[in-house]
Amino acid sequence: MFVRHVLGACLAVPIVACAGPSTEIPSVGSGEVVAEQERQLAFQLQAYVAQNARLQQVFHRIAVANVEFCGASVAPRLGFVAVTPQELPERYRSIGRVALSLDDARPTVIAVAAGGPASQVGMLVGDVLVALDGETIPSGRQAREWINDLLGKRTRQRVRIDLLRQGKPHVIAPTSVSACAHPISLAVDSDLNAFTDGRQIVVHTGLLRVAQSDAELATVVGHELAHLTMSHIEKIKGNQVAGAFGGLLVDVALAAAGVNTQGAFTRGFGGIGGRAYATDFEREADYVGAYFVSRAGFDPTEAEKFWRTLAQESPKQIFFAGLHPTSPERFLMIQRTNDEIAHKRRANLPLRPEMKATQVVTPAAEVDPAVRD
Repeated sequence: MFVRHVLGACLAVPIVACAGPSTEIPSVGSGEVVAEQERQLAFQLQAYVAQNARLQQVFHRIAVANVEFCGASVAPRLGFVAVTPQELPERYRSIGRVALSLDDARPTVIAVAAGGPASQVGMLVGDVLVALDGETIPSGRQAREWINDLLGKRTRQRVRIDLLRQGKPHVIAPTSVSACAHPISLAVDSDLNAFTDGRQIVVHTGLLRVAQSDAELATVVGHELAHLTMSHIEKIKGNQVAGAFGGLLVDVALAAAGVNTQGAFTRGFGGIGGRAYATDFEREADYVGAYFVSRAGFDPTEAEKFWRTLAQESPKQIFFAGLHPTSPERFLMIQRTNDEIAHKRRANLPLRPEMKATQVVTPAAEVDPAVRD
């Protein structure tokens, strides 16, 4: 667009001399550009898969170690990730077959959680899944959902998996473990963000740039899982409803007096209600999440490093972080929490967050197990 504007100006005003480049610029053919686009997409896909594998491994450890806090939201987990080309975004499908060595239709293992059930019986990246307990796995997009449904209905923990390894039949029989059922996914986004909608956890790739060690990444995952286990989303929605109801009473009263507020107080009070305790919920998620990280065997002191690194990436959080505590407060609070955890370890006490005398841990609402492996 800018070039057209400049050329248009040169043509419209002949007295203006438009000078061009003075060097012999190498020419690049459109076919070469397309080929390089495909190579860069392949690199991007490989990097994403490696990052997602890391995220899934960290989550597996945390989801297993803290299953007792997940209430009814528990499901069997084998500790691997498998995909079919059809599950990839359309622009990656043809590239994915080559870049990731995927089977044309059946799920191919792209990540195996270290120390997990699948890893213990020798599952490898590149294995192609054929059948579970003698039942043939459907091809295409249905595969992952079918696997999750089958595992969710099982009463036995041991699972026979028929697979192809470098084209040759192979059989393994991992024993599944119970874990928090909430799915977790990696979104390609440079924002330093992670969130939960009350059902699943989403981590942006931008945060992996800051969370350089697995323990730092565990800090992010533990925080989001704490939001779920402490029912923060449900509480926020409840506060919104309570606030909106108070605003509705004001709107009704003013309407009776002949003033049409068009629901302004309902919306306004609902927003205020939704923000009530929001910062305290973030503090609580940091606190409970630190326990989740420690219980999973990660070094909790890495969390302290994470908040300082995040502050360098996002300096504004040093002084203001919206509905979140500032990074200095979070750093210091995590230090206090780690001291508390270290004391409990020395005293041989259970590693459980300290609850208020009038409170009990409320099991998180049951969710659709979705992607578990």
